[in-house]
Amino acid sequence: MMHAFIAGFGLGLSLILAIGAQNAFVLRQGLRQEHVLWICVVCALSDAVLITAGVFGFAVLVERFAWLAVWLRYAGAAFLFCYGARSLWAALRHDEVLLPGDTAPVSLLATLGVCLAMTWLNPHVYLDTVVLIGSISTRYDGQQWPFVIGTTLASVVFFFSLGYGASLLRPVFARPVAWKVLDGLIGLTMWGIGASLLLPNPG
Repeated sequence: MMHAFIAGFGLGLSLILAIGAQNAFVLRQGLRQEHVLWICVVCALSDAVLITAGVFGFAVLVERFAWLAVWLRYAGAAFLFCYGARSLWAALRHDEVLLPGDTAPVSLLATLGVCLAMTWLNPHVYLDTVVLIGSISTRYDGQQWPFVIGTTLASVVFFFSLGYGASLLRPVFARPVAWKVLDGLIGLTMWGIGASLLLPNPG
């Protein structure tokens, strides 16, 4: 059981460390110190649900209904292009708007809405948590729960470390130019991921 737990934790951590739309969003919220706890909780819970679904058979459902994967791909691309445009526009605005103390607070409901869309409309999330983790979990027959717990714990550790650890970078982001760079990188990351979703599958 411990072997399955450690394997799940290592796999989950290696997958989630990749730069993505969700991670960039958590980082920015951590820098703003805005709704960090709720964002980390929602991201971790979403991963827990998706990982559990993947390990216990949702991957079979996705493979059986091909239209579901196609719908998620285009819906996710549209959302990422819109959010990327918003970030790039923010990077071009006046310096004083980007200062942490001057940015208008965003409501918890609106922030959670973006966070949920960033998670559940991103087909890459399903590929990692449902398909990939679900398929690898078959190696641990009879030990699925230790594997799920280990993988989920990796998500919890990562999101809370990223969300609250981002505050250590606040001195750097006291300069408006740093916010411009961050918003620009986030926007380009969103567009890059969105474009990759529209490309035909190789082979």
